[in-house]
Amino acid sequence: MKKLNAKELGIGTLAGLTAALLVYGATLQPLLFILFGALSALPILIVGLGWGNIAVIVAVVVAGIVGTIIAPSVYFGLFVVLLTLIPAWLSHLANLARPASELGGPDNLMAWYPLSDIMLHLCGLAAVVIIVAGAVMGYGADLVGQVVDAYMAAVNQQSPDLQLNPVAIAKMKSLMLYMIPIAWGMIWVMMLLAAYYVATRIVAASSHNLRPRDDIPSSLRMNRNAIFVFLVAIVAIFFGGVLGLIAAAVLGAFGAGFIVSGFASLHYRTRGKDWRLPVLIICYLVCFFVTLPLFIILVLGLYDTRKAISLTPNKNADTPKQDTKI
Repeated sequence: MKKLNAKELGIGTLAGLTAALLVYGATLQPLLFILFGALSALPILIVGLGWGNIAVIVAVVVAGIVGTIIAPSVYFGLFVVLLTLIPAWLSHLANLARPASELGGPDNLMAWYPLSDIMLHLCGLAAVVIIVAGAVMGYGADLVGQVVDAYMAAVNQQSPDLQLNPVAIAKMKSLMLYMIPIAWGMIWVMMLLAAYYVATRIVAASSHNLRPRDDIPSSLRMNRNAIFVFLVAIVAIFFGGVLGLIAAAVLGAFGAGFIVSGFASLHYRTRGKDWRLPVLIICYLVCFFVTLPLFIILVLGLYDTRKAISLTPNKNADTPKQDTKI
């Protein structure tokens, strides 16, 4: 671990201040909570990936202090710390490396923490955030029922002649109760992964990256252990109640991880093909409007689970990386 200097202290402080303000803005605009919450991860990731553990610790501490002051609330400060700890932990994992010889590789190479394991942590932490946020806001059947009733009242006001079926409304409430945490989990994972990708590009462009850039199509896969978590969540959601809501958040988060992994696998499998670009465009457009092709991508992500370890001569090497399947 490097010694703290004034530059790292200033960068960490600025990142913590930015993250705290973004989290506070998310609470002021509930509809943009996931967007602002994910954006708050960006400065923390940039600091962690570019300047290491000490700078990111400073950022997390400053974010918690600023959050406590601007709310003002100690609980809000702790909530800010919880949100910022997630990207801080991800950046810490991304910067982990050890000699490849410890894994049976060449003596002159370094092995970096697998992106598949980072994805496992990302999905798990995203599910935890959704569960904690739901518990804090009192998410449940009553809250969803109030939202659906308000929506139906607005629809009835616009179209008084429209006959609303009470049975259909009840089914909608039951469906929305579990679909909302699933959607939250999926969106949160997508946004955090997007923030991680953008952060890696920024630190690489500024030549501050501690970890060499990964080849996303070949290395972005889900850890095999994630399959068991995903299957347990599918079973648990049928039990309903609090357990079902927790399972829905886990299902959404890990489902998004497998979908992203499936798209990465698709990119890798079509690499070098003449028809690659039109097929990828059509695939993305169809998946955006139709559910079945997205399910196929999910299955592809479930099928292609592996651990690709990036091997480089040193942490700042510009030479192409080698991917080893374990």
